[in-house]
Amino acid sequence: MASLYEMKTNTLEGQEADLSAYEGKVSLVVNVASACGLTPQYSGLESMQRELSPRGFTVLGFPCNQFGAQEPGAPAEIREFCTSKFSVSFPLFEKVDVKGDNQHPVYQFLTADSDVPDWNFTKYLVGKNGQLIKRYAPTTAPDDATLLADIDEALKA
Repeated sequence: MASLYEMKTNTLEGQEADLSAYEGKVSLVVNVASACGLTPQYSGLESMQRELSPRGFTVLGFPCNQFGAQEPGAPAEIREFCTSKFSVSFPLFEKVDVKGDNQHPVYQFLTADSDVPDWNFTKYLVGKNGQLIKRYAPTTAPDDATLLADIDEALKA
């Protein structure tokens, strides 16, 4: 694949999702988890979604249970948690493996020229053209000045 936006995946509820719907937008792809010390980042990610989506930005969340088994829930449980605790409105996709033998194709694409996630809430900034711009560590908060500046620059491109 030449672009993230040429790929397909499934929504959290198992419906096919064509990532071409996000072509022309700047995306922040995040492997999320409900029982992690970094789970409060959901709040900041949702704030980003609400503030920046009018400018052509979206968060794309991929639940993952590979780090400390911190996303053990079924899809309905994950959706309920995200909705009730953090009012998440950004897209959530199927639970995936972000590394290893069963690495999801989205993460195969993202990590072709970057490091694989080393914990929950690793972030990948993707430009309007579907190309990876930069990877951010799990501890990079959604309100990090560098991350926000990079998103702003990508939105202006």
